[in-house]
Amino acid sequence: MALTFRKVHPVFAGESSPIELRAVHDAETLAKIRAGMDEFAVLIFRDQPFADAEQLAFAQRLDGRLHEGTGSRVIAKNRFGNEALSDISNLDADGEIMKADDRRRQYTLGNRLWHTDASFKDPAGRYSMLHARVVPPVAADTEFADMRAAYDTLPVETKALIEGLRTHHSIAHSRQILGFEFSPSEQDQLKGAIHPLVRTIPRSLRRSLYLASHQTRIIDWPLPEGRLLLRDLTEHATQRENVYRHEWRVGDLVIWDNRATMHRARPFDDGKYRRELRRVTTLDIEQPALAAVGS
Repeated sequence: MALTFRKVHPVFAGESSPIELRAVHDAETLAKIRAGMDEFAVLIFRDQPFADAEQLAFAQRLDGRLHEGTGSRVIAKNRFGNEALSDISNLDADGEIMKADDRRRQYTLGNRLWHTDASFKDPAGRYSMLHARVVPPVAADTEFADMRAAYDTLPVETKALIEGLRTHHSIAHSRQILGFEFSPSEQDQLKGAIHPLVRTIPRSLRRSLYLASHQTRIIDWPLPEGRLLLRDLTEHATQRENVYRHEWRVGDLVIWDNRATMHRARPFDDGKYRRELRRVTTLDIEQPALAAVGS
């Protein structure tokens, strides 16, 4: 059966027809998924029975080299022993629900702010692939905002104002907004990266705002004016008509393009209910051989 996608939001985001991604190795199907990402920016694949190694292998087949420089590595070891597999959960190293004052929990509260993955690195993240292993019996959703639509709907004057601007991103900044404190040695490992504020996405050639709570400033602008503009742009980009809210089911794999979207976790009673997901993010680098990948 041919792979198809149906739109689940008026602006973006699509859900796939039934497919088992861990069994996908052929170049044609992988190319269809990439084309779907170009169109929808967020794709939902239901009922995916991934083990960790299978999720990692699929991500590499789809989009190549994996991001391993997570910010959380400076405060705690990865409980899977693999920095390419991000632990998106409320569980501690022993697999128990974290206490409210657990330092890792305090750090991960920053995921409730609008952001894009790995914008604090160079190269930054391209595709993120988040797989639901344990889902609580209450809403513990993730919201996505279409940054292409956000750019398209800016006034002409604003588009002219922001053309060519660059911003600095640091994951330390997004955590410090919420009062998280880093030691000097931790801070030294989180220098951040500089990226354009407006990006043109290859293949689709659509323009997109590149925003995140990680942004500390606009380069060569006075700090207050730069931060106010970034706040205004974020408010514009996250208007309800541009936002898709995903209600997780066990087995869901959601892939999003970090160049074209922002996302944020929504709160739930994380001291009562387990929530366990695994994320893999690829690097935004040129990978011309991908079309031929079949292994």
